[in-house]
Amino acid sequence: MKWNKILILIGIVIVVAVVGFAAVAPEAGQISGAGKYLPVVKNVILGLDLQGGVHVVLQAHDTPQAKVNQETMNQLKAVIMRRVNGLGVAEPTIQQQGANRLIVDIAGISNPSEAVRTMIKTAFLEFKTQDGKTVLTGADLKDAQEAQEPNSNQVVVNLTFNSDGARKFAQVTAANVGKPIGIYLDGKLLQNPTVQEPIPNGRAQITGYQSLQEAHNIAVLLRSGALPVKVTVEEMRAVGPSLGADSMAASKHAGLVGVIAILIFMLMYYRLPGLVADFALVIYSLVVLLIYVGLHVTMTLPGIAAFLLSMGIAVDANVIIFERLKEELATGKTLRSAIDTGFKRAFVAIFDSNATTMISAIVLYFFGTGPIRGFAVTLGIGIIASMFTAITMTRWLLHLVAACGLGKNLKLYGA
Repeated sequence: MKWNKILILIGIVIVVAVVGFAAVAPEAGQISGAGKYLPVVKNVILGLDLQGGVHVVLQAHDTPQAKVNQETMNQLKAVIMRRVNGLGVAEPTIQQQGANRLIVDIAGISNPSEAVRTMIKTAFLEFKTQDGKTVLTGADLKDAQEAQEPNSNQVVVNLTFNSDGARKFAQVTAANVGKPIGIYLDGKLLQNPTVQEPIPNGRAQITGYQSLQEAHNIAVLLRSGALPVKVTVEEMRAVGPSLGADSMAASKHAGLVGVIAILIFMLMYYRLPGLVADFALVIYSLVVLLIYVGLHVTMTLPGIAAFLLSMGIAVDANVIIFERLKEELATGKTLRSAIDTGFKRAFVAIFDSNATTMISAIVLYFFGTGPIRGFAVTLGIGIIASMFTAITMTRWLLHLVAACGLGKNLKLYGA
């Protein structure tokens, strides 16, 4: 039985070591400074302050159709947000400045100029009959998706109308068989196909694109809807990653020194339980990292601070547990009984402290913006993971270590 427990413990250590190496080790043959890593770390999304990007100030202008007011600014902000998200950008920051300006910060953009052009394009879609009458607009659209035809490799944008738009389109195509219906975007003719037969399924197709990326940008515009007012770029500047790289390096060094100090303290003061806690903290770090990747969390400097704070919370939970464990051992209880009672007595204090911190994170998320919300998300994930590792993982590991025959000498447990 004891050997079975020892083999389980060795297996856990090996698995954690392999996963940890896969998470942070550089690829074989990596060139120094190239920044290529195995999948886990490579897929952590970095924010504007860590990888650079573009900072844009947009100015809204009155048009004959709509005036700039708070309602149109809210609509404009929503459309810009949908467009930026459609480009695959993680957690853009969009804030209103004054009565008619939006500030947009986008991280990790490979082609900032193209992204900005996509943001400010009016994107007013119209279907016009031969006599110039507009019969459908972008308001009748349900979806727009880029695609590449498998047989001809032709790049297209497939349009799907909503129920009202589908009904209109069926009526218009039935009334214009043998006649062209022009498709216009911002007043520019995209194509002018001739209707061969009525189209009752509420679908249409735009062709003539040179690349799938071009079609994707148009599909993003159509899905997000037309801008309510005219928008111009007042300022656009690239935010270089040099400051972020320096900050990241400083944060790594500070975090590494702090973590090593914590690990050494736990090991020296709490001995064997401290070693178990150190191992649980490694598991905690891997769990949090995998959650970041799985949920596509954007890591910023405030996020790094939240991660280190949540690690401190995890250590604090272990300190409470081990102090209770020492108290129970001092009363003469067996190790197994002391572990169970110590965890039971420590649970209320740990739960209360984590619950109050989680409430703070929730408040910051709902009432904060930009980096503050990122801090709240990262902190919340860390709190949940720390509760798991401290209450469940550390307890199970301590029982496993005790079952391996290491419980005879209670001095190993600080008693």
